[in-house]
Amino acid sequence: MEYYFSDKLGKLKPSAIREIFKSLSDPNIISFAAGNPSPLSFPVSDMAQISADIFASAPVEALQYSVTEGYPPLRSAVEARMREKFSIGREGDMTIITSGGQQGIELACKALCNEGDVVICEDPSFIGALNAFRSCGAKTVGLPIEGDGIDPDKLDALLERTPNAKLVYLIPTFQNPGGTTMGLEKRKAVYEICRRRGIMILEDNPYGELRFDGEDLPTLKSMDTEGIVLYSSSFSKILSAGIRLGYLCGPEPVVQKMVVAKQSEDVHTNIFFQMLTYRYMTERDLDAHIDGIRKLYRAKCALMLDTLDQHMPSSVTYSRPEGGLFIWMTLPDSVDMMTYVRAALEQGVAVVPGNTFLCDTEGSINAVRLNYSTPSDEEIVRGCEILAKVAREMLEKR
Repeated sequence: MEYYFSDKLGKLKPSAIREIFKSLSDPNIISFAAGNPSPLSFPVSDMAQISADIFASAPVEALQYSVTEGYPPLRSAVEARMREKFSIGREGDMTIITSGGQQGIELACKALCNEGDVVICEDPSFIGALNAFRSCGAKTVGLPIEGDGIDPDKLDALLERTPNAKLVYLIPTFQNPGGTTMGLEKRKAVYEICRRRGIMILEDNPYGELRFDGEDLPTLKSMDTEGIVLYSSSFSKILSAGIRLGYLCGPEPVVQKMVVAKQSEDVHTNIFFQMLTYRYMTERDLDAHIDGIRKLYRAKCALMLDTLDQHMPSSVTYSRPEGGLFIWMTLPDSVDMMTYVRAALEQGVAVVPGNTFLCDTEGSINAVRLNYSTPSDEEIVRGCEILAKVAREMLEKR
């Protein structure tokens, strides 16, 4: 039988990252391709104790249907933490618990964009968000990302010539995949441009609490006096990715539409994990736990950078992030990126090709994304040595 797919999904391609995962069952492969938190960051013992108590004291509540907006005590705890840590929470805002930050991104587009509308994104950007926008029928248009974020003047010019732009999607802090952080003046300028033009901003901040160097910067949402910023984050990088627990804060009329959309997707986010996360937030020291993750990633990032510095040819450049999970490595023009990726995999190291993250699915960029949170220290050293060896070999063949 011949199958016919919907226009929205027919042109979508599988995530290259997920496809790479399929090759990682080989224990001899060192993976720098994932975006996973380190298994060492999971508070297994505390979560086991809380889980047992939930099933002993509130099994029906944990196993029954719940409200779409989210477990009320968790929503209140999340709102309190956003106020304390990020100065987020204005009159007229509302918070919804989502099935991972990914769902918040998709629901925002579903609520605000019609078929053919434009979402302006950093280029490169998070592939999960790009595919979410495309699956809703929106078009992704990219702005080149610089060392400290997009150029506000270029954003203004792009908005001027794009009347059907409905949303600007940004990862201002420890951007995925670039690892960059948008400077304060650029944040202010971007917010002012979107405020003046009446364009909504979707601020994605899953890595904001993973700063291990430098100074914190205010979120775009903390600047929001006009109700134009939707703020999305999750517990994936600070507690557990597998619990699929995220949250989104924004103007109540927009979030209420997202609630309606969520009801047709999954009714509500897993209530047991919502209860567990609430208990962890209120009965354990979440800040101390996050501080431990920062120390872990500070050491892992430094080890990867030091090893690259020692072995990588000087013509290969890479970002030096102050937090998050990723390093963005740019190859000389004479080195074909896909050939490099394949050669590295043949020698036992998996990396993600930069093309994966482009707004234009037919575009090309001579770079790869490296992850330092998942591999062991030994794998980081060995994997970087292999990547450098492959780069040297390809450069010698020029």
